[in-house]
Amino acid sequence: MTDPLAPGAYTFATDPVAGERLDLAVARLTHHSRTQAATLIATGQVTVGGRREKASFRCEPGETIAVTIPVPPGREIVPEAIEVRVAFEDEDLVVVDKPAGMVVHPAPGNWTGTLVNALMGRGQGLATGGGPERAGLVHRLDKETSGLLLVAKTDRAHRVLSAELAARRITRRYACLAWGHLDQDRVTVDKPLGRDPNDRTRVAVRPEGRQARTDFERLARFDATDLLRAHLHTGRTHQIRVHLASLGHPVVGDDTYGGGGGRRLVGLPPRRHFLHAAWLVFSHPVSGVRMDLRSPLPEELKRSLATAAGEPDWFAHPDPLDYLGFYRATG
Repeated sequence: MTDPLAPGAYTFATDPVAGERLDLAVARLTHHSRTQAATLIATGQVTVGGRREKASFRCEPGETIAVTIPVPPGREIVPEAIEVRVAFEDEDLVVVDKPAGMVVHPAPGNWTGTLVNALMGRGQGLATGGGPERAGLVHRLDKETSGLLLVAKTDRAHRVLSAELAARRITRRYACLAWGHLDQDRVTVDKPLGRDPNDRTRVAVRPEGRQARTDFERLARFDATDLLRAHLHTGRTHQIRVHLASLGHPVVGDDTYGGGGGRRLVGLPPRRHFLHAAWLVFSHPVSGVRMDLRSPLPEELKRSLATAAGEPDWFAHPDPLDYLGFYRATG
């Protein structure tokens, strides 16, 4: 995925965006949202051929668009007393078992109540490599995705773990329930992902996007859904959700990518999708010891799985994923 342009002054030719509204053109050229682009236009940060125009102005070929992206105002990240469920912790790192509904790091619209605020509230040091908003984070999870998240306490641990992640030596496997049935028990989706040009809050399969690969393995087939194990080879935003939607089998409960309807059929609560980071395997950044951490399904997903399977007894099982072979080695 292409990141938004950093603060600075930029000049673009209008030819590639001729005929488009100015706000859409600026959003496309700077990789910002349409709302952000409209704000830049309204505050005088955008000119066309040296003159200010409205957001509705239609770009014509043969001119230039000048855009100034200002430095965002500083924002202090406030420690908060929020309970954090910890799967593992030592002096170098902490693995958090994140609940659904919690945003991972502060950003516009979510400056408080995030996992970073909660970790800072524990009074412990965190790596500084990712900046104050992403202190210690090695990777991320979507707001409504639950499960295991790796956080570095020291800069050394952050450097080592980030390099391991880039080299694909950290194994992340997710449990997900998808609508319908895959054509085969094992499917690999290798499709590039980028910002959706029509909605900057969404991700889409894009030829010019960043390479993204996910392996899916069916663990169980129910009447209307498949229980899948997803193995990430890359970690693009919304990767599993978009890849499954591209197959016509969106994640159950995913309102953004077409899986939100019918959640009552599988007993899934509102504003929750069935995606859980259940298995994390990596080498400790200092000792080199192999770490194998597992997170059983949260109660609401256990209940949903039992409903989808028509097996109410599964709800009482300590970890239905273990029973269904989720943690077995890949052949």
